[in-house]
Amino acid sequence: PNVPFFYRAAWEKGLGHALSYKMGLFYPQALSSALPVLALGPRPKDLILDMCAAPGGKTTYMAQLTGDSSLIVANDRNIGRLTSLTSNIKRLGITCVVVSSISGEQFPPQERFHKVLLDAPCSGEGKYRLDREGRVLFRAEGHTNLPAIQKGLIVRAFDTLIPGGTLVYSTCTLNPMENEDVVTYLLKKRPAMVAPWSPPLKSHPGLLEFNGRAFSKEVRHARRFYPHEIYSVGFFVAKIIKPR
Repeated sequence: PNVPFFYRAAWEKGLGHALSYKMGLFYPQALSSALPVLALGPRPKDLILDMCAAPGGKTTYMAQLTGDSSLIVANDRNIGRLTSLTSNIKRLGITCVVVSSISGEQFPPQERFHKVLLDAPCSGEGKYRLDREGRVLFRAEGHTNLPAIQKGLIVRAFDTLIPGGTLVYSTCTLNPMENEDVVTYLLKKRPAMVAPWSPPLKSHPGLLEFNGRAFSKEVRHARRFYPHEIYSVGFFVAKIIKPR
């Protein structure tokens, strides 16, 4: 695939038992998991917040893209999931990550981060996908009242940005009420702008309407990725800028 540092494995089972995995030479994850990070565009010396970071695939990918020379605050409120996050950071030999455990909605709102990644908890509808034999695969997530949680998270994530900073909001669901409606909510609450970007995989613009509910015209700059077109987990990605 045309994604930096990503290689498609011929098989999926047993990768975690490989010696090269234990040596920290790779991290197995879905191809589409790279998309929010590519939209964010992390660079060396950036101060970055990964607000819902566990188990760490996107955190560690950002560290790799920046040559382990940015400073990444990897946050997750779930202590149990942080165990996986810290384990992956150690296994991969990453030194630029600081781990915290704070509820995202209560994260200190001081404007200090150049870039923020909010890969929000979601219903996981995008996890419908086809495997190599054409079978449909799905893994459900057990969350409730998700749009309200997502709206609280996106506003707080935006508030932690410096002027001119970049926020990427992403989910692995295709539900517009967890995607376009959440971004529209932020646009009503804060002086945010949705920026266009060019992903390396086939995508579609954000929806402007769903079931009679209109969304901000700016969400057309967000990108939707469908499982049957990219043969990976479906995703929604919006790149958001805080004005200077």
